[in-house]
Amino acid sequence: MLIVHVHIQVLPEHRDAFIAASLANARASREEPGIAQFDLFQQSDDPNRFLLIEAYRTPDAPAAHKATPHYATWRDTVAPMMATPRTSTKFAPVR
Repeated sequence: MLIVHVHIQVLPEHRDAFIAASLANARASREEPGIAQFDLFQQSDDPNRFLLIEAYRTPDAPAAHKATPHYATWRDTVAPMMATPRTSTKFAPVR
């Protein structure tokens, strides 16, 4: 399993459109066989900051996700909405 936290800051005027696009992507992503979790969170003290938590079942699942039409649509739709480039942190389970 691979867990990815994606940190995103959007421009205030695009917040609602970003949420709509991201929720659509999350719903479609949850249907992928390689995804165990795909959730969007909004920061409590800054409504323009978001966190995507993505949990992948296999090492190949992230690449498969990035090859989907819904990911491409999300990526291209939200790119101009970003206040800063998005960043990610990857986690592996400790056993």
